Amino acid sequence: MKVYHIETGYSTLREARPEDRPREKIERLGAEALTDEELLMLIIGSGYQQRAVDEIARDLLSKLDRNPEMRAEEIMQIPGLGKAKASAIDAALELGRRRVRQRGRTIVSPKDIYREVQHYASRAQEHLVVVHLNGAHEVIGTLVATIGLLNRTIVHPREVFSEAIHKRAAAIAIAHNHPSGNVEPSEDDKDVTVRIVKCGDILGIKVIDHIVFSEDKYYSFLEHGLM
Repeated sequence: MKVYHIETGYSTLREARPEDRPREKIERLGAEALTDEELLMLIIGSGYQQRAVDEIARDLLSKLDRNPEMRAEEIMQIPGLGKAKASAIDAALELGRRRVRQRGRTIVSPKDIYREVQHYASRAQEHLVVVHLNGAHEVIGTLVATIGLLNRTIVHPREVFSEAIHKRAAAIAIAHNHPSGNVEPSEDDKDVTVRIVKCGDILGIKVIDHIVFSEDKYYSFLEHGLM
């Protein structure tokens, strides 16, 4: 799926070129063509003199990556988001959570994992995403464990497994984006994978795959015999 980016620096959506406005994009291309940042820009609507709407959206997105369950009280701490906007965002996120829970998505192939994490491909930095699964390999949660280059210094198993333990996950899948578009895993990627799999074995939480992905393709460790 091609992801369409929007220029930054607009205090309101009306200042953007017509072809760049999320509202026009969603009408022309559908919601799936928008980045997470653009979707949030639509919900937020506008910025103010000190902060452009895209800057507010990026700030909110970064916090949601770390805490998908954040509520209006926390959202209001972001400069530019008052009580009314924070409540609207909280309501939109809760509706999304309820609809996702109803679907009961099951992971049966690497492509299913890719679909769960593909929207992170537009991030400018590498994001290590953990998909939590129950015993039937149904998705019970998704969380960004780390942001930045993947290496054994930055990625610690406790960050990968802490939420999985809390959710009593039976298994996890891990995935991270390569902003360069090249999905071939590095030696650090491979080392980190071995370390996480070993820790999962000790904890009794199976790591079913590691996906390296970009906006239009992915590399599965499982498919390439590296798991």
